[in-house]
Amino acid sequence: MELRPEDSLGFQVRRCHRAFDRLLNARLGREGLTSGFWYFLRALWQENGATQKRLAALNNVTESTTVTTLTAMSRIGLVRRQRNPVDRRKLNVFLTPRAAALKDELMPIAADINEVAARGIAAAELATCLSVLRRMSENLSRELEAGPRESAS
Repeated sequence: MELRPEDSLGFQVRRCHRAFDRLLNARLGREGLTSGFWYFLRALWQENGATQKRLAALNNVTESTTVTTLTAMSRIGLVRRQRNPVDRRKLNVFLTPRAAALKDELMPIAADINEVAARGIAAAELATCLSVLRRMSENLSRELEAGPRESAS
């Protein structure tokens, strides 16, 4: 069975995400930032001091991607990493005062992008969309955690 792109959930979600990401990068670029930084800033605005491992989980990225992004963010003065006093193997990540102050500047950009995406779509449809996307993410996460399936032969 052939699955046409216009009928593929994965294709359409990725296409939508890419459109969000391109617009976000265009808007953040004016501030000298990237969408990669945005996702970590957003997580740290909610959980300042989170471990690198926690940030990877919050952003659904690998730990190596997290380390690379945090290194770049550290280089430009957005975050600082500190050994966990209880478990020295862990690194906690903290926003610098500059990065904490960016929240008031950047959150309206994100809100505006969401408004652009929602134009012409009824509130009830948007609520349904969010509910469906959350459940799809949960389904996919559960499937990944379950591990490989036996193939039908």
